[in-house]
Amino acid sequence: MTTEHRSLRSELETLTTEAFRPELAEIDTLPTLDIARLMNGEDAGVAAAVALRLPQISAAIDGIAARMAQGGRLVYAGAGTAGRLGILDASECPPTFNTRPGQVVGVIAGGPAAMVTSVEGAEDSAELARTDLDALGIGPADSVVGVSASGRTPYAVGAVEHARALGALTVGLSCNAGSALAAAAEHPIEVVVGPELLTGSTRLKAGTAQKLVLNMLSTITMIRLGKTYGNLMVDVRASNEKLRARSRRIVALATGAPDAEIEAALTATDGEVKPAVLVILAGVDGPTAARLLEESGGHLRAALTATGG
Repeated sequence: MTTEHRSLRSELETLTTEAFRPELAEIDTLPTLDIARLMNGEDAGVAAAVALRLPQISAAIDGIAARMAQGGRLVYAGAGTAGRLGILDASECPPTFNTRPGQVVGVIAGGPAAMVTSVEGAEDSAELARTDLDALGIGPADSVVGVSASGRTPYAVGAVEHARALGALTVGLSCNAGSALAAAAEHPIEVVVGPELLTGSTRLKAGTAQKLVLNMLSTITMIRLGKTYGNLMVDVRASNEKLRARSRRIVALATGAPDAEIEAALTATDGEVKPAVLVILAGVDGPTAARLLEESGGHLRAALTATGG
């Protein structure tokens, strides 16, 4: 074993996410239902671990939203499971919130191929992270979230260090206390979920914790940006029949209008939900609704207030 390998092994042994649990050493001998109960019990504690970091999460969201309101982007950077979770969250923003192409982006060590297969050595390259961020032209208007269960992955740490040097807002999301990723980021978020059911398998509790936090970062940021009206997704992009049906339902829930009026409003706004709601509630035409929303920065509630609605 080389000195480098011994050093890495020693480092991993100090991480909570890598800790061995002797009490589970014979889990493979248990009935399936017992193993399922164990896993379910493990997962039950994840939300509580996230709850301990809500102040840090909220501060990061306010910073991200402020920059995005000025035209900045939200970029997730990670390797393996962490990178895949970032790409998943980013890919769901356009249909859910009608974000612009490239407004929320996920980059993963090893590129698109790493979404479905392991790319050897990619996670160990901070230089690769810098290259990926430079390809996006990261600058002071942007926010970069490094995601790493261990908090030591060179790709995630390198991304945050480089983004911070470029003036971007930086967030470090990890599942170990005192991590290098937290030290590198302006907004450290360390959700400590404890050792995994399977030693070192951080796609389990750590992955669940990361998914919960990423859901918060994107969803609450979009709420702050006016992408919702109450708890309705008024910026949903109706790209298929299911979403078109959802659009009609959202307008109905927001306005209480009859079907014929809803269809007329959606026709007048080219199927866009937010201006359709404004057409009905403020009694304006489609172009006026579009103008009012533009003047209010896309915030439907503010546009309604401006019309006295």
